[in-house]
This record gives sequence, structure tokens and C-alpha cells, in this order.
Amino acid sequence: MDDYPLLNLFLTMLWFFLFIAWIWLLVTLLTDVFRSKDLGGWTKALWTIFILVLPLFGALIYLIARGSGMAERMAADYQRRDEAFREYVRDAAGSNGDGTSTADELTKLARLRDEGVISAEEFATQKAKLLV
Repeated sequence: MDDYPLLNLFLTMLWFFLFIAWIWLLVTLLTDVFRSKDLGGWTKALWTIFILVLPLFGALIYLIARGSGMAERMAADYQRRDEAFREYVRDAAGSNGDGTSTADELTKLARLRDEGVISAEEFATQKAKLLV
């Protein structure tokens, strides 16, 4: 333990942290390249090659040239995923889109039938519509 001083340990940890941050930056940039809908296939391929072959210059030039739109593309992607998740939850919960579920609608129909407001045939017709 005496042959590896505390300062060297600190510097090793710092370099390791910077290496991980660098890998994270490259993955973020490449994700943004492929997320961009305004770039064609060849342009995406050229940006990818540029970032992988000359990582420092490629990353800097990409951030300068296209960095302003990265946040908008990321926000749009998150919004699309959030809407897809919410739609899935609404579908799984059986919601009709207005905040009521199919079970709530069936309960209301059964109450109306029991009160004599609708007939048994109307109840069966509405129930069939809800369960489709």
C-alpha cells in the first residue's frame, strides 16, 4: 500500500470518472444522430464515422453544429414515449377515454335496468357494445 500514494489513487479515480463521462457523451451523441428525423441515412452514417474515427473533433463539431436541437429531439422522444405509456395504461385499465372504465359503465347500465329506466333488451344491447 505504500507504493501507491493517496494522490495517485485520487488521480486514477478522476481519470476513470472522466473516461466513463466520455463514453456517456459518445453514446448520447450517437443516440441523437440516430434519433434525428431531419438527417438522411448517409448523413447519419457520415456523422457516426466522424464521431467514431475522430472522437474528440467529431464530438466537438457535432455539439457545435447540431447541439442546439439535441434537447428538443430528446424532449420529443420522451413525450412520445410518455404518451405511448399513458395510452397503454388507459387500454389496460379499460378506460373509455373520458375517465370512466367499462366496469363503471356496466354498473350504471345495471342500475338503470334495475330502476326500470331501460329495458332488459336495451341493457343487453348496450352491454354488448361496451364489451366489444
